[in-house]
Amino acid sequence: MTEWLSRTELCIGSEALKRLQHSNVLVVGLGGVGAYAAEMICRAGVGKMTIVDGDKIQATNRNRQLPALTSTEGLPKAVVMGRRLLDINPEINLTVIQEYIKDERMVDILGQQFDYVVDAIDTLAPKVFLIFHSLTKHYPVVSSMGAGGKLDPTRIIISDISETTDCALARILRKRLHRLGIRDGFKAVYSPEIVNKSMVRSTEGEQNKASIVGTISYMPAAFGIACASVVIRDLTNNLEVS
Repeated sequence: MTEWLSRTELCIGSEALKRLQHSNVLVVGLGGVGAYAAEMICRAGVGKMTIVDGDKIQATNRNRQLPALTSTEGLPKAVVMGRRLLDINPEINLTVIQEYIKDERMVDILGQQFDYVVDAIDTLAPKVFLIFHSLTKHYPVVSSMGAGGKLDPTRIIISDISETTDCALARILRKRLHRLGIRDGFKAVYSPEIVNKSMVRSTEGEQNKASIVGTISYMPAAFGIACASVVIRDLTNNLEVS
């Protein structure tokens, strides 16, 4: 056990830490939610990760996204996050995929054995596809719903997707998954906080987005940290320090 993980070991115990070090996690989407999830999972000591995102950092990302700085503007999010994760843990077995994955490419990526899948995708179709094929392969999944337009982090809830309420994205996602025969079986991070309509604006020129939602700095981070907590606690089976 390296020195940098000594406080993690003190917190969760040596057996739980070993489980993390032998685990393989996939994080798809490295925006406001996914980048924080990936970093927290890395900092907990997970030994193998694959991170996926085809987007590049824009100025409008700086109010909420971990890799977004003036110095990184225009760079691929996956590349920036890959460098960051390796700077945290140079020994991590890291695969960086700079792509918008869909269709057979997603099936191909899911072909390796993952111990957990984090869905932090913004766009509905690939989100549904990732969840469906991950569950088909019996991978545990945690999926983030929308953090946009939310202001109160104390209202964030972690539950099975079937138990989500008052969340527009969760409602649409449930409907799409019902058509594929999926009604439950994975965890969702969401907030029932009502989004004020004044925070939503139609947009043009945004890839895969018909509208944008106002977002405060800390809410995507809180969603991402909640996702990471699900992964870490499930992988360690909530083992107590002996």
